[in-house]
Amino acid sequence: MAVKSEQVEKNLVKLTFEVTPEKFEEGIKAAYNKNKKRFNIPGFRKGKVTLEVVEKMYGKEVFYDDAINYVLPEAYENAVKEAELAVVGKPEIDVETIKSGENVCFTALVATKPEVKLGDYKGIEIEKIEYNVTDEDINKRLEDVQKKNARIIPVEGRAVQSGDITVIDFEGFSEGKAFEGGKGTNYELEIGSNTFIPGFEDQLIGAEVGKETEVNVTFPEEYHAPALAGKDAVFKVTVHEIKVHEYSEIDDDFASEVSEFDTLEEYKNSLKEEMEKANEQRAKTEIENAVIKKVVENSEMDIPEPMIKEQIDVLIQDMAQRLMYQGLNLKSYMQHAGLTREGLENQFRDQAVHRIEASLVLEAIGKAENIEVNPEEVEAHIKKTAEAYKMEFDKLKELIRPEEMKSIEEETLIEKTVTMLVNNAVMK
Repeated sequence: MAVKSEQVEKNLVKLTFEVTPEKFEEGIKAAYNKNKKRFNIPGFRKGKVTLEVVEKMYGKEVFYDDAINYVLPEAYENAVKEAELAVVGKPEIDVETIKSGENVCFTALVATKPEVKLGDYKGIEIEKIEYNVTDEDINKRLEDVQKKNARIIPVEGRAVQSGDITVIDFEGFSEGKAFEGGKGTNYELEIGSNTFIPGFEDQLIGAEVGKETEVNVTFPEEYHAPALAGKDAVFKVTVHEIKVHEYSEIDDDFASEVSEFDTLEEYKNSLKEEMEKANEQRAKTEIENAVIKKVVENSEMDIPEPMIKEQIDVLIQDMAQRLMYQGLNLKSYMQHAGLTREGLENQFRDQAVHRIEASLVLEAIGKAENIEVNPEEVEAHIKKTAEAYKMEFDKLKELIRPEEMKSIEEETLIEKTVTMLVNNAVMK
C-alpha cells in the first residue's frame, strides 16, 4: 500500500493512503450481508435479494458508508505502521476519492507524540517532607471512632440545640412562590453539619417540636440552580423529632467493642502504627510528586491538542465511572452543577496537561537511562495490587489480559524511573 506522509506542522502529520478495489469490494459484500434484510424488493423474500439487484435499484453508493467502516481500521493501522508514526489522540479521516473499480483514497490528519527535551533530572532539590503522629492525632482518631459508633437516641421536653439530629418537614418560597426542589418531608438534618444553605441550620436552634418555624436565607451567588442564585427565600419548617448522639466513654471496654484489642493502650498503639504507615505513604507520594514537578519544569515539549483532548476524555470517563458507583450519572451531575460539556472539559484541562507532561518526561528519562523491568519486578507490582484489593495473587494474574500486562509493565517501568529520580534527589 502506497502511503504518503506530509508534515503539516509540529507534531501534526497528514497521511494519504489507499485501499485496493478488491479490498473495497470485500467491504461492499460485508456491508450487503449486514444490511440485506433491510431491503424490501418485490419478487424477493426478505433477506434473499441479491447484491446485484440492490446495486441496480439503489446504486453501489448505498453500501459505501458501511464498506468504509469495514476497510478503514486495518488500512489506517497499516498506514501508521508503514509511516512509522507514534500517533496520539484520534485522527481526523476524510475520503478523498471513491470510484468503482479504482483505489479508494483516504487522508488522515494525525497528531504524533511530541519529542521531549530533558533538562536536569538528577540532583533535584526539594524540601524534606515528614509527618509525625502526635497524641493529639491519636485522640482525634479515637473521637472519630467514638462518633462513628455512637448510638442515636430521641430526646423530649426541650427545643433544638446545636449538634442535634432533627427530623423536619420544610418548604421553600422565593418571591412568594414555592420553588422546585425546595420541599422535603421527614428529612433528617444534623444542626451544625452545614449541609443546608448558610444560615438555615442556625435559625432552627430554639425551634420546638410540632411548631412551624420560618427560616430566612439568601442563596449563594454561585448556587447550582441559576434561577435561585443570589435570591432571598423563606422556608417554613416543622420539627417532628429531636435526637442526639450518645457516646461511649473511651476506655478499655470501648477498645474491646470497636477493635480486636482488650485494652485502650493496645488499641492506641495499633492506631499509631497504622497512622505512621499512612504518613509514610503520604510523604512518599508528596516527595515523588515534588520531584516529578521539578523535572517537568526543567523539560520542554509541545503537546498536540488531540493528545490533550483524549486525556480529558479519559478523566471524564473516570469521573462518570465514580459517579455510577454512587448511583449517579454524568448528565445529572452536570445539570446539578450547571456545567456544559465544554465547561467540564475546561475543568479537567490543567490536570490532563500535567498528567501528559509527567508521562512523557518519565518515559523519556527511562529511555535516556536505559531503565528496564524484569518479570520479577512486574510480579511484585501485581502482588502489591492484589494486596491493595485483598485478592489472591494467582487469581488476579489469571484475570490479566495480554494488553493489560503491557500496561502493567509500563506502570512498573514508570515506578522504577520515579524511584531512581527520588534516590538521586537532594532533600533540604
